[in-house]
Amino acid sequence: MGRLTTHVLDTAAGRPAAGVALALCRIAPGGRVALATAVTNADGRTDEPLLAGPAFEGGLYELSFSVGAYFDDGGFYDVVPVRFRITDAGAHYHVPLLISPFGYSTYRGS
Repeated sequence: MGRLTTHVLDTAAGRPAAGVALALCRIAPGGRVALATAVTNADGRTDEPLLAGPAFEGGLYELSFSVGAYFDDGGFYDVVPVRFRITDAGAHYHVPLLISPFGYSTYRGS
């Protein structure tokens, strides 16, 4: 059964990024549909998959990470949006975010 998970790592500090708020939306023809919100735990992950079961379906999605509030001085970025496509409703999609005060990167993890 398919599911969507995420993980946020603070590459400047060399540790998981705990306390990062995030939101998941589906990008539909009529606009965005809010699906979930969460905050990363001590391991930089959410406690549960962001999307799983019958609600997990193909389509265009966006994860928005509120990284500005994570950094003491606010860093350079306020919100990092990551837009991606789910094509296989039976697969595990993992979207890691690597952050520092002045940059970020992401990839499809496993």
